[in-house]
Amino acid sequence: MDAHYEIDADPPRGMIRVRLAGFFEAEDVRSFALRYREELARVPGTGHLTLADIRAMKIQAQDIVAAFSQFMASPDIRSRKLAFVCASNLARLQAQRLTDREEVRFFDDAGAAEAWLMQ
Repeated sequence: MDAHYEIDADPPRGMIRVRLAGFFEAEDVRSFALRYREELARVPGTGHLTLADIRAMKIQAQDIVAAFSQFMASPDIRSRKLAFVCASNLARLQAQRLTDREEVRFFDDAGAAEAWLMQ
């Protein structure tokens, strides 16, 4: 549909920065997962950090939420800390369904999210 994403590795900080926008379909999630793994390969060591900006992402269908959740649970891509930047309470609630693990936080401000990751 109108899905768009950007994924950028920040090797010196051990971080992956993700920006997601629009409405995703299953093929978009598969493409995102492949690209994420490519960028993750640029980050040295283990225990990377992830900053996910979903402020421009639309509320997703349940099967897409499940697909993202399954991807995020993969041991080979699971980050040590994960910060979501959300634009609305509804988006935050949907993102909270992606994972129930520790070291995940939700923010309104990207600067605050990054500061928490770097603590």
